[in-house]
Amino acid sequence: MEWFSGIWEWLAHFWEPLTWGRIAFGSIAILLSAALSYAAIIFVMIKLPADYFSPHYSPASAKNQAFLVRWGAVVLKNFIGLLLILAGIAMIFGPGPGLLTILLGLIMMDIPGKRPLEANIIKRPAVLSAVNNLRARYSKPPLITD
Repeated sequence: MEWFSGIWEWLAHFWEPLTWGRIAFGSIAILLSAALSYAAIIFVMIKLPADYFSPHYSPASAKNQAFLVRWGAVVLKNFIGLLLILAGIAMIFGPGPGLLTILLGLIMMDIPGKRPLEANIIKRPAVLSAVNNLRARYSKPPLITD
């Protein structure tokens, strides 16, 4: 029975600093992050060109911008993409659109080999139909995934 009292003491010590204020703050933070993720997903999925996931897609170049501006944007975009991927992984185990948030993070990042990962996520029937239904609601053509 010695081990049982040790576990009980550990649990009492673990729950001691938990207050209603901290529970409310954590709940609000989770709901706010899920709402922001949904808003970002809706915005990006509507603004994406219909052929973005097509093998024939070629992105527009930003070569006419200053070097520091271009690289600063690349670093910021990759950092935000990484945060979105981490948030998406957390959302798989909690509330929120986990796979779509991971896809959004991959879209934002400039890493080699991201196109097959993006295609693997978007070609899932549930994900593709959800994105195409969203695009149809805003009068956008469906995504081309050939």
